[in-house]
Amino acid sequence: MADSDLNFEITRLGASTIPSPMAGVRFVSDGEHVLYHSSLQDIEGYLGRNAAPPSMEVAGPREKIYFDPAKLRCGIVTCGGLCPGLNDVIRAIVMSMHFHYGVTQVYGFRFGYEGLSSKYNHEPMELTPENTSRIHETGGTILGSSRGNQDVADMVDTLERMNIGILFTLGGDGTLRGATAISREAQRRGLKISVIGIPKTIDNDISFVQKSFGFETAVSEAKRATYAAHSEATGARNGIGLVKLMGRDSGFIAAYSVLVDSQVNFCLVPEVPFTLNGFLAALEKRLQRRGHAVIVVAEGAGQDLMQQTGEHDASGNAKYGDIGFFLRDAIKDHCKKQGIDMSLKYIDPSYIIRSLQAIPHDSAFCLMLGHSAVHAAMAGRTDMVVSNWNQQFTHVPIELAVSARKKIDPKGWLWSSVLETTGQPADMR
Repeated sequence: MADSDLNFEITRLGASTIPSPMAGVRFVSDGEHVLYHSSLQDIEGYLGRNAAPPSMEVAGPREKIYFDPAKLRCGIVTCGGLCPGLNDVIRAIVMSMHFHYGVTQVYGFRFGYEGLSSKYNHEPMELTPENTSRIHETGGTILGSSRGNQDVADMVDTLERMNIGILFTLGGDGTLRGATAISREAQRRGLKISVIGIPKTIDNDISFVQKSFGFETAVSEAKRATYAAHSEATGARNGIGLVKLMGRDSGFIAAYSVLVDSQVNFCLVPEVPFTLNGFLAALEKRLQRRGHAVIVVAEGAGQDLMQQTGEHDASGNAKYGDIGFFLRDAIKDHCKKQGIDMSLKYIDPSYIIRSLQAIPHDSAFCLMLGHSAVHAAMAGRTDMVVSNWNQQFTHVPIELAVSARKKIDPKGWLWSSVLETTGQPADMR
């Protein structure tokens, strides 16, 4: 997307005229913004023609709010796959609503957007400081989750019937598209419902969001897998440790797992094509030179090397072939044909990683995300996600956040660092 197409303006339900009940905090003015670009070189063109460079609205509490806390009801929904930190964000929202604003009616809708659909009859869960006080100590989500689309009009009917003024949606790009559909249907009906997205993707692949919650926990746990793979590889003659990590279309977990454990020798991600012959030739040279190898592969890498399944999940995503099993068998076959006596150990920690309790830094990040989401909603913002950009929490329109999937730039600093660390060939085609 060209810079000229960037529009970070946030939709508002109306003027904020009610004094905030918060005290003793630093309030954010509506004029505070964070530059989208982080270098002077990027903004010189704007300065030269006296144009304002693109910027994001800063998140945080406002002195004046839109909703009357005494009359407000809120809802929370969690969708898609599990991710470390979901319970942390739920708890942060409940605590902020209750203690910062005095809002006591907060409901959790069960099993994703199913909880807003009349055909499933899931009973909403009332969320209080008491029943959420320790949920951050466990992984998963106390609300449950699901994939798949639901009827937008039906979901808004539920919100209208329950007199919900704010809906917080925790999920990835599919969930966020559903959130914007709900927001716009509410606007079409003239309903004053704030819909705030909190981007949840363990793959860290939402645009205009530098880091999503759960990502640091995923990378931290991935290190345990790569460490084990290295121990296995060095413990045998021509030992190979193969680790498959999450990353359907973006290989950020795999890439960062290399940077936190520089004992990885090959990193395969969806953004950087390779051929099987090219990779196997490089692996064989590595074994000849060092006698062992550690390989990390993102789940979406090398899909062009396998037969497509032709199947889709409930969210409409194509079901990928298993690159881990494919590489495991291909490496074994190649070594057998070349007469290489080797020992391969395959590790797939995916479901362990995504269901973990958040690590401390992630947990703190979740708390601030949840607080920022509450402040945005109380100030009457809608159809937006809470982001973090250039070390600050910001507001981003959902339309921008889902406009494209964030990916590793094969010519950028991150991939260059991966190549420096692994020593793998830059081109394995």
